[in-house]
Amino acid sequence: MEKRRLGKTDMDVSVLGFGGSEIGYEHASSETVAELLNSALDAGLNVIDTAECYYDSEELVGQTVSDRRKEFYLFTKCGHPFGMESGANWSKDSILKSIERSLDRLKTDRLDLVQLHSCSESTLGKGEVIDALQTARERGYTRYIGYSGDSRAAHFAVECGAFDTLQTSISIADQEAIDLTLPLAREKQMGVIAKRPIANAAWKTGHRPIDSYHHEYWERLRKLNYDFLDGDLEKSISIALRFSLSVPGVHTAIVGTKKPERWEQNAKLLEEGPLDEPTFRNIRERWEEYSPRIWIGQI
Repeated sequence: MEKRRLGKTDMDVSVLGFGGSEIGYEHASSETVAELLNSALDAGLNVIDTAECYYDSEELVGQTVSDRRKEFYLFTKCGHPFGMESGANWSKDSILKSIERSLDRLKTDRLDLVQLHSCSESTLGKGEVIDALQTARERGYTRYIGYSGDSRAAHFAVECGAFDTLQTSISIADQEAIDLTLPLAREKQMGVIAKRPIANAAWKTGHRPIDSYHHEYWERLRKLNYDFLDGDLEKSISIALRFSLSVPGVHTAIVGTKKPERWEQNAKLLEEGPLDEPTFRNIRERWEEYSPRIWIGQI
């Protein structure tokens, strides 16, 4: 699988990474996760991205693939120690304790990347959260520090120069970052991680998704009305994924799934390489023509 240097870090990351939210939120069994992660690593993925608030995702990763730790880069996020629904705690003490807990859960002595998880611009501006991550790096808890989020807060995180990486929403249904943050991130040589790169495949059933988490992208895609979404599902997912990875400055795209066979399938979807220029340009032009200003990056 193709690898790209993650900005100015020393990490050569696979263009596909594993996103750990689904295994936590959908309460996957340890047997399922073991098969899932081992198949991902066997397929050539070398990025596992999770967070302390994804229920037991960190524990599942630690239990199932800690014996293969040298084969992958391990990323996590902090700021919501008791879950997203319980609110955030941005104090330095809480962040450092959260990272220490993550190390224990993930059964590792050092993370490759710790990211602030959807921290607001005003909180970033106060500086305590940045100081917390810098302290974690100084203590050897992590090699690199990053910001995970969107819109104006992400722009501030890039502009301030404190972070090594940016994880942000980039997809056929979420293109704000392409103009707002990525040009500056490239200028600063930041690693860029695309989250939700296939827009949750919100179109796949042909009707409004049951899960409300997917409703925003479903509505956007109805308005954007890309012609390729009416064709073969695998082909449309391939175009969507290759679009995200063809955006200048993107190094890896994080995809979550509970289906072990999905990794080989996704790898095959990328065999065609970068999206052809006419298709890429058409997706961008439809976004510029049809997207209202209220369509900001989705958490």
